[in-house]
Amino acid sequence: MTMPLGKHIRDEVRALTPYNAGLTIEEVMAAYQPASIAKLGSNENPFGPSPKAVQAMNALGSSIALYPDPLARSVGTALAEKLGVDPQTIIFGNGSEDLIGAVCRAVLNPGDVVATLYPSFPLHEDYATTMGATVERIVIGDDFAIPLDDLIAAANRAKMLIFSNPMNPVGAWLGTEAFRRLTASLSKDTLLVVDEAYFEYAALEDDFPSALEALKGSELNWLVLRTLSKAYGLAGLRIGYGITSSPDFKSYLDRVRTPFNVNAAAQAAALAAIADEDHVQAGVRYIRSERERLARILTDEGLKVAPSAGNFLFVDTGQPSDAVATALLRSGTIVKPWRQEGFRHFIRVSIGKAEDNDKFVADFLAFMRKT
Repeated sequence: MTMPLGKHIRDEVRALTPYNAGLTIEEVMAAYQPASIAKLGSNENPFGPSPKAVQAMNALGSSIALYPDPLARSVGTALAEKLGVDPQTIIFGNGSEDLIGAVCRAVLNPGDVVATLYPSFPLHEDYATTMGATVERIVIGDDFAIPLDDLIAAANRAKMLIFSNPMNPVGAWLGTEAFRRLTASLSKDTLLVVDEAYFEYAALEDDFPSALEALKGSELNWLVLRTLSKAYGLAGLRIGYGITSSPDFKSYLDRVRTPFNVNAAAQAAALAAIADEDHVQAGVRYIRSERERLARILTDEGLKVAPSAGNFLFVDTGQPSDAVATALLRSGTIVKPWRQEGFRHFIRVSIGKAEDNDKFVADFLAFMRKT
């Protein structure tokens, strides 16, 4: 008989809520046997990766017996040229959330304060909490606006400010002038971490700032996170990256990540995916168009929908979101019920191909009209 864990588990870990990773197609099929499935719960790219990325991955052959480059140098060189940065400032992770964990391990001590927007990508809070830090939340308004003055005040009380731009799950974003005001007001004692997982979708907005471009030459210490899971369609391979304010900062992050945290298949596919910009932009344009169409349909039905610069919408259902999501699963539509306190009546729905979006609309509105 296994003995109770007792004091073996740290209090900080006991306090964490299990991550809501969403359901797989296989889980839903086994549980509900729907006629078809629209998987719109995880913000994945419905078009998948560039065919060139698949070819590059498949070409690895027997070389998979060898450990990958621990620094992913070929991918770093390509990104450095694309972004106009020093390759020694680029760090890779097993998804960008891997780097959220790394920066928390490298920077935070028990009792430190971390400021973040709320509702948040849960790992922004969880990894900070695991290190014994205290999280201060800056909650969005009822109009989904980001309270900039509150954010600035909290940031200057914090050792680290971390937030998504655009926000996940809300989709709201700090515009160019707001971002400038934020960075101009920051103390040099505050580390700035900007999670731009949805950068490619947001970059076409008239008033969306590239944190990287805005921070180049800044005297602040900063980390900008991006990923190849979303617009590049490599979610299953897990590869994200960060651009640091200096090679020195990167060197410390390298010390707290696992040595071979990005596998060879991910590196090969990433190198090819980065080079196929046409594939990425075609998908981005389609998703943005479908996002606006879906938002109009839901708004015309009287639903409250947050403006979004990502590949998703945050929708107020007016009732417990878990009940809504479960009802949709029975008809084969997967969305994410949001479970953070104060926002448990919202669902986040990813934007897919038109036929999947239409299935969501039909299933969702049919349920809402019954309740």
